[in-house]
Amino acid sequence: MPEVFRKFGFVFFFYSNEGQEPMHVHVRKAGGFAKFWMEPVELDFSQGLKVQDIKQAQDLIIEHFNLIKDKWHEVHGS
Repeated sequence: MPEVFRKFGFVFFFYSNEGQEPMHVHVRKAGGFAKFWMEPVELDFSQGLKVQDIKQAQDLIIEHFNLIKDKWHEVHGS
């Protein structure tokens, strides 16, 4: 489970066996979790996160888009 980064209590990560899916990132915070598609940045699903946490996670994904994209290609290839 490659971790991309942590910020404000969020952990952004991938599952290494999901390279067959379009680029996405998982996020967890305080027992809640979500999955976001990357192009465009869009929530796929969430459970146990507050609406404001989902918005903050999405903003962090947009802010760190290039880092996430680079790490995705490092882990899953082109």
